[in-house]
Amino acid sequence: MEKETTIFGIRAVIEAIKSGENIDKIFLQKGLRGELFTELEQLLKKERLNSSYVPVEKLNRLTKGNHQGAIAQIAPITFYDIEDLVTSVLESGKVPLFLLLDQLSDVRNFGAIVRTAECTGVSGIIIQKKGGAPVNGDAIKTSAGAIFKIPICKVDHIKDAVFYMQASGIKVIAATEKTENTVYDVSFTEPCAIIMGSEGKGINPSVLKVSDERAKLPILGEIESLNVSVACGAFLYEAVRQRR
Repeated sequence: MEKETTIFGIRAVIEAIKSGENIDKIFLQKGLRGELFTELEQLLKKERLNSSYVPVEKLNRLTKGNHQGAIAQIAPITFYDIEDLVTSVLESGKVPLFLLLDQLSDVRNFGAIVRTAECTGVSGIIIQKKGGAPVNGDAIKTSAGAIFKIPICKVDHIKDAVFYMQASGIKVIAATEKTENTVYDVSFTEPCAIIMGSEGKGINPSVLKVSDERAKLPILGEIESLNVSVACGAFLYEAVRQRR
């Protein structure tokens, strides 16, 4: 199993970005100033990389080295280009089933979803560059290695992926409680993509607005919602059932 690589130090992070390293996320110290730090911030903006400003205590937990206020995590996988992935799946003759994760933040939920997606034959997973769970060692462990077996793409915004799916003839189904339709009222037999929202906020309203269909899971108990990884599994296995 590949291990997550951590790069620390402002100059080291700058050089990693310039050399084209497959960076998943960058952590920056809140309130830090300086010419070199400003250069790093400008580079992050230019390359549109996923970064977060955090207290120095978090950086100290991530590494015992002299981080100088900047740590970069190198993704253990190579991300696919969404256009290349969709084209290859459509040309394969298989009925596509994609999964769009709208800023899912919990890394263990992400890993569990990847594992289920691989088991249910999902064609690929699309995540957003910013705001989502990091693709790191915890994700690898929770996915039981499935993260190496299923294509994962990163896009600037999930809405971009929705529009591309629709332009490619792929129906986009939003998993949301904001509908009267249940998962059993929707057809998954045609090319489709399922959107799952974040743990706290669900699917972004702007993303929900442009989806083709909405569906929910029937809730018979007093708890109003399911864990997102469990709900995702229910949606994916309904797709499997319909396609058998």
